[in-house]
Amino acid sequence: MPPKIVTKEQLVEQLQPLRAGGSRIVFTNGCFDLMHIGHTRYLQAAKALGDLLVVGVNSDESVRSLDKAPDRPIVPEAQRAEVVAALGCVDYVVVFSEPDPKALITAVQPDVLVKGGDWSLDRIIGRDVVEARGGLVRTIPLVPGFSTTALIHRIRSVSA
Repeated sequence: MPPKIVTKEQLVEQLQPLRAGGSRIVFTNGCFDLMHIGHTRYLQAAKALGDLLVVGVNSDESVRSLDKAPDRPIVPEAQRAEVVAALGCVDYVVVFSEPDPKALITAVQPDVLVKGGDWSLDRIIGRDVVEARGGLVRTIPLVPGFSTTALIHRIRSVSA
């Protein structure tokens, strides 16, 4: 089995025969800093929407460009990618450096684009690309009580 962590170019090349064989490709993305049960349940639910799950992981630079705390990410990108790739429900992981995943979504051309329930459909980046090809865009409800930010706050309060 080829490695799960690939470049965008490797991913596009490896997906071609799988797509031609009828595989339904699901794409999602995120920071995945300090993985928790909310992440794993989300990724399992995303995989259930197709045959192959491709996960875009924000690079450290990309995370810092988002509206997150200045000390994020806590876990470096290579480690975050490896943890995501270790999950059985994940078929491919690609780290991307752009502030958003639109270029990656355009390259992957997924059949299903998935985001967490905290995203309204009209805010989902890449929705236009996927729907233009006849693909689906879905949201998956968040697992109540689990978030990386809450976990960081809890760790800080215990260690203070």
